[in-house]
Amino acid sequence: MRSFLRYLHYRGLVHRDLSLVVPKVACWSFSVGPKHLAPAQVRQVLHHCDRSTAVGRRDYAILLLLARLGLRAGEVVRLNLEDIDWENARITVCGKGGKWAQLPLPADVARAIARYLRHDRPRCASRRVFLRNKAPIDGFKSGRAISSIVKAALAKAGVVSARKGAHLLRHSLAMDMLRRGASFDEIGEVLRHKCSKSTSIYAKVDLQSLRTLTLPWPGGVR
Repeated sequence: MRSFLRYLHYRGLVHRDLSLVVPKVACWSFSVGPKHLAPAQVRQVLHHCDRSTAVGRRDYAILLLLARLGLRAGEVVRLNLEDIDWENARITVCGKGGKWAQLPLPADVARAIARYLRHDRPRCASRRVFLRNKAPIDGFKSGRAISSIVKAALAKAGVVSARKGAHLLRHSLAMDMLRRGASFDEIGEVLRHKCSKSTSIYAKVDLQSLRTLTLPWPGGVR
């Protein structure tokens, strides 16, 4: 509306710049809660992933990384072959700001990645773990490709969600940890948040803890 009013003044259709009287809309920090899937929905998405094809097995390994470890899309893209320590069941992740972190590699994730590497990953000079299935054979260019994989998996499983990107599974992991009794410090450590403010967004959906802070309604409840 302000842009439209400025345009009218610029064109000389009105004598005064009325955009100055249009109030700004408040946009509070963390005003929107994290969108997430229920654990049953996450299992549904993984179950409907077609593991009878090479691409399907690649996508299944990617989805497991997102759902079990809460990796960001870009972290999956940047994952290299040497970042997986098979003997010690660890994975090294290059996160935001180029910071490195080591995470435990769950058995089901390790099996899915190993199967993809042994039987389905195309031969090429790239050191990326996950490769495109179309020429030129190379690693993914950006995290958008990972989000597209999640979006397609949601559609195939018939799971409806307001958010459809890779971050949806990251939020879902955090919410599942919260339901199981994990503290915000533990969630922040798993998700590798730089500060507690990033983790505090999950507090607004922790209804069990919020109930302890509520005050009685004046006059009682009818």
